[in-house]
Amino acid sequence: MKIPLMKPYLPGTISKEIQKVLDSGFLTEGRTTRKFEESISEFLRAKYVLAVCNCTAGIEIALRAIGVGPGDQVIVPDFTYPATANAALITGASVTLVDVNPHTMLIDHKDLEAAITDNTRAVLPVSLFGNPLDFEFLLRLKERYGFYIIEDAACSLGAMYGGRHVGTLADITVFSLHPRKLITTGEGGLITTNDRVLAKWMDSYRHFGMEPDCADHRRLFNSIGGNYKLSNVQAAIGLAQMTDIEKLLKERAALAKRYKAMIAPISGVSLPRETDNAFHSYQTFVVFVEQRERVMQILRRQGIEAQIGSYSLHTQPAFKREARCNWKGTLSGSLYAYQHSLALPLYNGMTRKEQESVVNALKEAVTC
Repeated sequence: MKIPLMKPYLPGTISKEIQKVLDSGFLTEGRTTRKFEESISEFLRAKYVLAVCNCTAGIEIALRAIGVGPGDQVIVPDFTYPATANAALITGASVTLVDVNPHTMLIDHKDLEAAITDNTRAVLPVSLFGNPLDFEFLLRLKERYGFYIIEDAACSLGAMYGGRHVGTLADITVFSLHPRKLITTGEGGLITTNDRVLAKWMDSYRHFGMEPDCADHRRLFNSIGGNYKLSNVQAAIGLAQMTDIEKLLKERAALAKRYKAMIAPISGVSLPRETDNAFHSYQTFVVFVEQRERVMQILRRQGIEAQIGSYSLHTQPAFKREARCNWKGTLSGSLYAYQHSLALPLYNGMTRKEQESVVNALKEAVTC
């Protein structure tokens, strides 16, 4: 593609950081991973940060940390990547899919509350594309019903709500470090929490159930766990990028602002609403169009890598077949988002000329 959907930000300092790891001879999780976690903690002002092998594993670990398992209900928005619901189902829990607001594509407040039962252990909302959730509402609901909030913030590193970073508002938040994300380690994820007990349990679980901070010769394995670590090599990539995270966020905000100004006059294209009192990190820039598939193919033929926004899970065979997955109603908001959302190219270093090419092609596609 002449204009790709995303280009990862890879500063020249990455090679230096990786070489330090190679020279040390210690390639698996270690000091560099700790430094990367500390840089995230300092940026977010989150008390505890755990780097893991990927975001899906991170969500699974978070759910297990609060005791989610068979007999429990986890509420998930229907419009999201399948990994969100997969992680809950893997624990043995049941998943209830609820609608999203068709304007924001975030979990619908009314449908969320209607889905809560005595078995609701956790709500797993998604701060989709970098748009923060309304935590004023979510925290009121949590206080009323007593569930945990595990936030799938795969796309939202750097986003803020009410002056606080996403990653400090939910009981546990999980970010992705996939190459499409603001900060990437190739593959990887981050778990954040301000709860010491949960952090200690998750740290143990990602290390085979090992008691944290044991000396090598005194290792104790107090529980069953898995291997979910992030290596020093991967962490070095993320650590080099973290130096520039504020600059990267400002640039993406400016690119999104320019897109909005260019797109506003185009008939047939509309923009999602953004959460009030929040800062959108713009991992993805999404628009709504009619005949999305046709528009997307026209853009691709011109060398512009457009993509669907995400998936309406209840339309996918895996979730139709799964007995522990259920939903109510038409999920019309999710269906609208699934059929009309279009992700446009957005990446750090994108030029005005590239944005103009995207917008001109989009205008031509929706008017022809």
